[in-house]
Amino acid sequence: MTQPDDAAWIAATGAPRRESNAAAETRTVEPRPAEPRPVDQDGEAVDHGGPAVEGAQGADNAGAGTSSYPSYADETAPEMGPTGRPLRPVAEPEVLSAHGPARVIAMCNQKGGVGKTTSTINLGAALAEYGRRVLLVDLDPQGALSAGLGVPAHELDRTIYNLMLEPSTAVTDVLVPTRLEGVDLLPANIDLSAAEVQLINEVGREQTLARALRPLLPLYDYVLIDCQPSLGLLTVNALACSHEVLMPLAAEFFSLRGVALLVDTVDKVQSRINPDLKIGGVLVTMFDGRTVHARDVVAMLVERFGELVFDTVISRTVKFPETTVAGEPITTYAPASSAAEAYRALAREVIAR
Repeated sequence: MTQPDDAAWIAATGAPRRESNAAAETRTVEPRPAEPRPVDQDGEAVDHGGPAVEGAQGADNAGAGTSSYPSYADETAPEMGPTGRPLRPVAEPEVLSAHGPARVIAMCNQKGGVGKTTSTINLGAALAEYGRRVLLVDLDPQGALSAGLGVPAHELDRTIYNLMLEPSTAVTDVLVPTRLEGVDLLPANIDLSAAEVQLINEVGREQTLARALRPLLPLYDYVLIDCQPSLGLLTVNALACSHEVLMPLAAEFFSLRGVALLVDTVDKVQSRINPDLKIGGVLVTMFDGRTVHARDVVAMLVERFGELVFDTVISRTVKFPETTVAGEPITTYAPASSAAEAYRALAREVIAR
């Protein structure tokens, strides 16, 4: 398979370089001409009721940091989000009277350290707060999703590995309820690393996970699959049984590399295995709005993916490592924090889509 070139769209959508200091010093700035004040037929100045300038005379205070040009704020202007676009209104999710069938979402990015597991845990917890029943599937042999929910997966006798590769294993043998109401887990541990080799000789190997999850779909509203940081057979299994892909991308340049390869893989799975698969959204994580670099990366993503980029942006916070140690999502560890509110906003967007 030919690897797509990420540099093409990164270069095409990159922000223009800033003007050098030398160029800025030699540039001539034309002074703004004074705005003539309207007068009546007797030559007296006319006051149209604009905002008053502090002090007796506006001209006397112009040099003290107050502009002599009154500014008129547009009260109807929409609120701008971190993505540089106006925030789209999202309605409060309606209360469900019944559950299922589940909407299956693969949290996928072949690059590690972009917040896939953190987003899977916290998005699932936020969806549960809105009355949705959620199943979290740990499809990473590292078992980070299980550990992040306080489940000692290394001590379990049966995991998602057994459910996928042993016909005698029942779903009830693997399903683990979490401490979060409405959230269940299919855990994983290092045993899952052997699945890639064993699946090679299986008939219909790309549909192995789909067969394992099929009995559970009528019981849940959302199934979130935490994929491993690669585009191997396990990830293809996740894509083959999903309705959509949610791509977490850190707001840094290295996170952009490989995006074209991921999109190409999604397209191939869509055309050959799962025609219902689509890219459901791009989530910006680890955002630091104080840096030009982070804002430039977000601008590139918006240029590349357009409306697929969620308005919600997950900012950096020291709370996330603490939640991992506590084994719970940030929505319960620090429910009033800005990060918890961000994942609730993301949940509203996901439900609205």
